[in-house]
Amino acid sequence: MRFSVNIPNFGDFADPRTVAKVAAAAEEAGWDGLFVWDHVLHRRHQGRPFGDPWMLLTAAALATSRIRLGTLVTPVARRRPQQLARQVATLDVLSGGRVTFGTGLGGPVEDEYASFGDTTDPKVLAERLDEGLELLERYWSGQPVSHEGRHYQARDVTLLPATEQRPRPPVWVAGFWPNRPPMRRAARWDGAVPLFTDAKHGHVPPIDQVRDLVTYVRKQREDRSDTPFDIVLGGATPGDDAAKTRDLIGPLAEAGATWWDERQIQTNEGLDRLPPVLRRIEQGPPEGP
Repeated sequence: MRFSVNIPNFGDFADPRTVAKVAAAAEEAGWDGLFVWDHVLHRRHQGRPFGDPWMLLTAAALATSRIRLGTLVTPVARRRPQQLARQVATLDVLSGGRVTFGTGLGGPVEDEYASFGDTTDPKVLAERLDEGLELLERYWSGQPVSHEGRHYQARDVTLLPATEQRPRPPVWVAGFWPNRPPMRRAARWDGAVPLFTDAKHGHVPPIDQVRDLVTYVRKQREDRSDTPFDIVLGGATPGDDAAKTRDLIGPLAEAGATWWDERQIQTNEGLDRLPPVLRRIEQGPPEGP
């Protein structure tokens, strides 16, 4: 099991210098990754400054040399794939091939889409996500791309540089379990980042639901069972109680989780504040099973 730190892209973490500090501390303390949120608007947290996630991750890349870097999650459906492809490829080259691309429909959809006059139809957003992911993969190759789709077009374009990682950075797909479509989408890529209606952000997911999810995803990947695939779970663990932490995440690892993403409880006042996050980072990652 590998271990990452998860921070929002608002509040204290809207400042790239703060994110660079967090990234350097995480690397020094032995964590394996840093993932940031990708919101342009979240009315629950309005009044706070928001930072562009790719600028924040650029600062993190310049402050580190080892840890994985990425978003959890980027809503492809509200991006232009060509611009997003350029941002991800630039970061992947800068970081020496350390980007993991996390994606999903994003939300809240009323905030992120409707506030800017965009559709909130989940079917349309899912179509954009799937078509956008296909285009991203092709753009990241550095090869000529022509595409005539329902939502996007490209006419003999080549985007350089290609990504450092070949054939592309790992793609993780998020979605709420027990909804099947997002996990079927995830099974076509490199990892699943399930969220659970019974475990809000920061809370440890129920082990029985994790087992059901892993079984479902593995069945979807029966024809690719020999290729690596990540199951990314997250929550808040007590950094000062190693035994309790092992009791929390040990069964999740046994059920098939490959990453633990350390998060703040979303309703906590410290969600977007540096001191509590830095304190947990400096305590170090949980001990693996």
